[in-house]
Amino acid sequence: MNDDNGIFLRNCWYVAAWDHELLHGAKLARTILEKPVVLFRGESGRYIALDNRCCHRGAPLSMGRVEGDCIRCMYHGMKYDASGVCVQIPGQSRIPESLRVTSYPVQERGHLVWIWLGDPARADPALIVDYPPLHDPAWRGVPAYLHYDANWLLIVDNLSDFAHLAFVHTNTLGGSEEYAYTTKPTAIERLENGFRVERWHRDSLPPPYHRKVIPPGEYETNVDRRNIATMLVPGIFLMETMFAPAGSGAENGNLQGVRQYRNSQYMTPETRRTTHFFWNYLHNVDIDNPDIAISLRDSLIEGFMEDKAIIESQQVLLDNDPGFKLRALEADVALTHFRVTLRKRIREENEAGSVTHFAGQAV
Repeated sequence: MNDDNGIFLRNCWYVAAWDHELLHGAKLARTILEKPVVLFRGESGRYIALDNRCCHRGAPLSMGRVEGDCIRCMYHGMKYDASGVCVQIPGQSRIPESLRVTSYPVQERGHLVWIWLGDPARADPALIVDYPPLHDPAWRGVPAYLHYDANWLLIVDNLSDFAHLAFVHTNTLGGSEEYAYTTKPTAIERLENGFRVERWHRDSLPPPYHRKVIPPGEYETNVDRRNIATMLVPGIFLMETMFAPAGSGAENGNLQGVRQYRNSQYMTPETRRTTHFFWNYLHNVDIDNPDIAISLRDSLIEGFMEDKAIIESQQVLLDNDPGFKLRALEADVALTHFRVTLRKRIREENEAGSVTHFAGQAV
C-alpha cells in the first residue's frame, strides 16, 4: 500500500496547472498527492514534470535554471534531462545510473496541464477528460485558481449538492432560498465513473451573477433555469447552464432568447487536507466583450469564497473529531454514488499494487 494509506487514486490524470502558469520559462513548484513536483516548459515547447528534489541533497529544482529541455539544480549544478536522468555534474565525469529524479507523464489539453502520478506505463492520454468549450473559439472565459485548506472530497460534496445554492449563495449564484424548496433533480444518472444530474428551476428571477451580464430590459424577466452537471472521478466537475424566458418551452428545444454558460472545475489533492482548485466559467454571447468574462469570473470567485469559508471551517471541525460520522439525505444520492465509486477504484488500485509488490518479493 502507498505511504498515503490508500487515500488517493493515483492511476488517473490530475490537473497540475493552467498553461499560462508555465509561460516564459516559469518554473512552478506544486505539491500534488503529497508529492513535491516541479513543472516547466522546455525550449522545445514540451511540458515537463519532475520530482522537485535534487537527488544529491534534496535542494528544490524549482529554484534551478531551465536549459533547453533540462533543468539545472543551482545548489551544486547537477543537470537533469526531461526523463529525470542526471546528465551533467560539474567537475565529475562519471555519472552513476542511480543519480536521477522521478519524471511524471504530462499532457496539455484545453489550456490545462495534466499530470499522472501513478504507474507511468498506464498513462494513456486518451483517458484525459477533454472539455471542448475550453478550446472552442465560440466560448470565452477567464481561467482561475483557488487554494483550499480542505480535503478535495468536501469540495466535491459541495459541487454535487445544488440545494446549497439557496442558502450559501442567496445573493450571488443562487438567487433565493426558494431554489431549495421548489427545485428537484429531473434526472440522476449513475455513471461508471461518476454521475450526471439535470435540475430545473422554473419561473424565477435570474440570479445576481447572471443579471450583471444581461441587458437591463431582462433584469426583471422571469426565467426557466436548467443545470446539467457531471462529476467524474477523481474530481472533475462539468456543468451546462441555460437561462430561458419562463414558459418559452426550452425543455422542448425552443432556444429563442436562451443564454447559456459552460463551467469546468477540477479538484486536485495537494495533501489529504489541502486542495488545488482550477476552474473556468465560459459564455458564448458577445465574446469580444471582455467585461462579460471578467464579471462572470469575479462573480464565481465571490460565490466560491462563500463555499470556501464553510468548507474550510467544516474541515477544522472534522479534524477535531475524526470519529464524526457524516449522514446522508435523499438529496445526497449522487454524491454518495461518487464516493462509493471512488473508494472502489482506490481499493482495486491498492489491492493490485499489493499483489504486484508481493509477487516482486517472491521473485
